[in-house]
Amino acid sequence: MLAVMCTLASLSDNFNLPYPSVDAKEMEVDFMSTISYIFALIVSLLMIRVCYVLYWTGRPLKCSPTISLRTLIVLGSGGHTAEMLSIVSVLRKDKFVPRSYVAALTDNMSLQKAQVYEDSLLNFENNVVYVENKRGAQFMQIYRSREVGQSYVTSTGTTIVAIMHAMWIVLKLRPQVILCNGPGTCIPVCACAYLLKLLGWRWCTIIYIESIARVKKLSLSGLLLYKLRLADQFFVQWPLLQQQYPRSQYAGRVM
Repeated sequence: MLAVMCTLASLSDNFNLPYPSVDAKEMEVDFMSTISYIFALIVSLLMIRVCYVLYWTGRPLKCSPTISLRTLIVLGSGGHTAEMLSIVSVLRKDKFVPRSYVAALTDNMSLQKAQVYEDSLLNFENNVVYVENKRGAQFMQIYRSREVGQSYVTSTGTTIVAIMHAMWIVLKLRPQVILCNGPGTCIPVCACAYLLKLLGWRWCTIIYIESIARVKKLSLSGLLLYKLRLADQFFVQWPLLQQQYPRSQYAGRVM
């Protein structure tokens, strides 16, 4: 009993001992060291993810023949829409579905042509696949980064708005495949899809087909996608262009 009382007395004496003082500078150093370790870990994981994405970017699209792919099709004014609809016409309609069409807010003709094309698919009698695709088709407009003749000073704000709008569209549609062929509206869309791919949010295969009007050099949109390696598959329609850009693939004429 006496031993127990002595032990309890010694414990109470220990509790009454003053705590050792901790230097504030040492705490600050420990805090900064922890932050540095966390930051280094995040950067390392991001670099590993970037290397992984770069390794798999450019490889052929592989998936089960029975699995459909949500497809986002970027249209542009002029001949871009005619070329793109020519490409879409040879796609497997039961494979690339549902299809979503995106055009610039100031482009009043491209989406109308796409709607006419989707309506034409209904002319095939007893084709249930085409009817289901039509119900799943969507038509959306997107802000342009820069209008023709707009100053570069004011285009900064419109570019930010276009990127935010493009991110909203990509998050809403969640495309697995993006098809584009040169209009400037494809840049923010592809950039947002690639960013989500880097972050591991969703993998999206970007397929770019350069316009047939580009014989000797790429368009600005094509050059950006090529140099930044944003496109998984990059096609050109002229052999000379393929020789100048060896990572591209010669597809022949699509029209």
